[in-house]
Amino acid sequence: MRAVIAREAGDESVLAIGSAPDPCPGPGEALIRVRGTSVNRADILQRRGLYPPPPGASDILGLEAVGEVVTSPPGAAIAPGDRVMCLVSGGAYAELLAAPASNCIPIPAGMSFEEAAAIPEVFITAFQGLMRLGGLQPGDTALIHAVASGVGTAAAQICAAAGARCIGTSRSPGRAAAAAPWGAEPLPVTTGEFAPSVLSMTNGHGADVILDLVGARYLEDNIACLARHGRIVLTGLVGGRRGEADLGTLLARQGTITGSTLRGSTVPEKAEIMRDFADWALPLFAASTLRPVVHAVLPLAEVAEAHRIVEADEAIGCVVLVP
Repeated sequence: MRAVIAREAGDESVLAIGSAPDPCPGPGEALIRVRGTSVNRADILQRRGLYPPPPGASDILGLEAVGEVVTSPPGAAIAPGDRVMCLVSGGAYAELLAAPASNCIPIPAGMSFEEAAAIPEVFITAFQGLMRLGGLQPGDTALIHAVASGVGTAAAQICAAAGARCIGTSRSPGRAAAAAPWGAEPLPVTTGEFAPSVLSMTNGHGADVILDLVGARYLEDNIACLARHGRIVLTGLVGGRRGEADLGTLLARQGTITGSTLRGSTVPEKAEIMRDFADWALPLFAASTLRPVVHAVLPLAEVAEAHRIVEADEAIGCVVLVP
């Protein structure tokens, strides 16, 4: 099969199309003919040599895919010919993919593969962070960092669907405003400080849930603008792994910080997350309450350009690759 091969760790120029053995599905796995995948920050980190795949996972990039089931294991809820989207620990930048059948859910009826490719990783990351771990409730205020990203645009829509207020940050005023169509109130973070603005915008209440894709750089301000009993869910570390903060403020506000990564979840854990997501979100996609946000669709052969666009923060939403 054709697949993206990374010759070595480095910039996007190390990526090229090459040949790889067809995957051989193991117990409980389906064989998927890939019709689309999206570029995620984790792919970029892996390409740089900073985020190796878990033991036993494919070293081919790609953590999500949409496509058609070729073969399925006995007793699976999916069958050959079904259109599905799935989460995997690697291998999606290819024409064929072996994926746990339990981690495959239907593509919403009437949706193209290109659109559906902008759903799995970003919407499920946002759903896991806001709803399952953050306990987002109607009337809550959510602070979404990197709101113009794939996860950010998904999170803004989930907030609106859940009846919650969304404040969305970005270092660029234009990117902060770009998520306004999905209900986010823009908050440019040009100096790195945002806590005073969040407290002002909420009349001193603060954010009930913070979905943080940045990490250490935002830790101090996250705690400073957290509401009483507020929840910080950390889903990315593009702003560093180590930071300092006033834990006395966290203690006084009885707040929590929870780490979340889909790639590090076990197959049963991912299956449970995806079942919850499908039950909650698929009817909302069918009603167009939720919509995938596609910045660009590129052929797999242009994977280097896709990585450049995402790494340069040019994309609003997802950059989709199609074999």
